Amino acid sequence: MNHPAPVEVTYGNMRFLIIHNPTNSTLNRFIEELKKYGFLDWPFDDGSSPSNQIVDDWLSLVDVKFREEPGCCIAIHCVAGLGRTPVLVALALIESGMKNEDAVQFIREKRRGAFNSKQLLYLEKYHSQMRLCFKDSTGHRNNCCIQ
Repeated sequence: MNHPAPVEVTYGNMRFLIIHNPTNSTLNRFIEELKKYGFLDWPFDDGSSPSNQIVDDWLSLVDVKFREEPGCCIAIHCVAGLGRTPVLVALALIESGMKNEDAVQFIREKRRGAFNSKQLLYLEKYHSQMRLCFKDSTGHRNNCCIQ
């Protein structure tokens, strides 16, 4: 199976590296590397959308990582890096103020073939709570990403 090359998606001060699963020959090395960096496992069915719990956990991680380690990069993967991974990255972009359709287009520019029709419908219907945007000193929400 031909896997697409890893791609970096950068928006504001958020950086994500979309990768695919390792091959059988590279699996052991891949697992060892993940263990060094605090690997988290939030599986959900291939071709589907994440549960509310996974979304909450994911957005909490994104919030904490980019606040505590500005400039860091979050690597995220699924089997081919075309469905579940782009959905999670899109959710982070949407929650930071990007319009839903713009997030999809932004990711597709870097990751051709990203999202299936079920995932696109999920993202179309997703309502942002602006969890990755913050209020400025006057109490108004600003349009910038995580500070």
